[in-house]
Amino acid sequence: MSDRPPVVVTGSTGLVAKHIIAELVKRGHAVRATLRRMEKADDVRRAVKRLGGEAAQLEFVVADLEQRAGWDEAVAGSQIVIHTASPFPMAQPDNPEDVIRPARDGTLRVLEAATRAAVQRFVLTSSSVAIFYGRDLPSDHIYSEADFTDETRTDLTPYIKSKTIAEKAAWDFVQKNAAAPQLAVINPGFVQGPAPDADLSTSHELYRLMARGVYPAAPRIRFPVADVRDVALAHAEATERPDAAGNRFLVGSGQLTLFELGRILAREYPELSSKVPKFELPDAAVRALAYVDKRMRTILPELGATKDYTNAHVTSALGLRLRDADEAATAAVRSLRDLRLI
Repeated sequence: MSDRPPVVVTGSTGLVAKHIIAELVKRGHAVRATLRRMEKADDVRRAVKRLGGEAAQLEFVVADLEQRAGWDEAVAGSQIVIHTASPFPMAQPDNPEDVIRPARDGTLRVLEAATRAAVQRFVLTSSSVAIFYGRDLPSDHIYSEADFTDETRTDLTPYIKSKTIAEKAAWDFVQKNAAAPQLAVINPGFVQGPAPDADLSTSHELYRLMARGVYPAAPRIRFPVADVRDVALAHAEATERPDAAGNRFLVGSGQLTLFELGRILAREYPELSSKVPKFELPDAAVRALAYVDKRMRTILPELGATKDYTNAHVTSALGLRLRDADEAATAAVRSLRDLRLI
């Protein structure tokens, strides 16, 4: 094990967390990873090893975002905490608080424990959705880290609200508590890139649905795309660079529509061409379908939205050269075939 204090990574079973852990151990850090059930530890070890990380540099502790117990022990003796854990449901819940509460309260629980432990740096995994939904912006607006979503908008999904509220709560906490750690925030776009195991993220599960022919047509929406490998690099750099403190970093390169994601899947595996979406649905049809298919409600705020953005800050401040959207999506679908999931 490294003789440096361990970096704590929460939510270790998630796609982003696994890539972060692998990147950290490759850099020589010891990592203390949190999970809700210890029986998942071996799965994370295998995923980290598949990503080129040395599992001997990894230890696990049990801690749940909805419980205070365990967090003081989880962060004890650490100087850096990376908080990735947050719910991301495929279908939106009937009660928005089922997503908002654990995202907000969980972030504050970990921050409070980190403050008690005199942690120096806290890196929060937020999302580009905490940036892209302001109010009364011009149609040609170029989004950046200076923008914040207005969580009071009534057309937002619980997930968008949860990420925005949790990030704002974190900034408010560190501003009001002098002993709080320095805060840096990573705001990834729609996360693509290689999956290390069969415990798929919501974004990767989308390809499995397409490969099964679940979506013969696609809503007319597009997403800023971030490669998970770049997201992991951004987190690692944000822990190591002193001037990253107090900053947000929007991670993404290019955009893709859902229809284009299907085309990439068909391009890589022509035998799936008959399964992927054949055309784009009119917005009115999507809104009608959302009454009966909860999964469709997730994307309603995207209909007709434009999200032109700049990644100049993350590339200059963290020194990253981001993979483009097509490369990220291609890596995602190839990894699913390698795992024999499509």
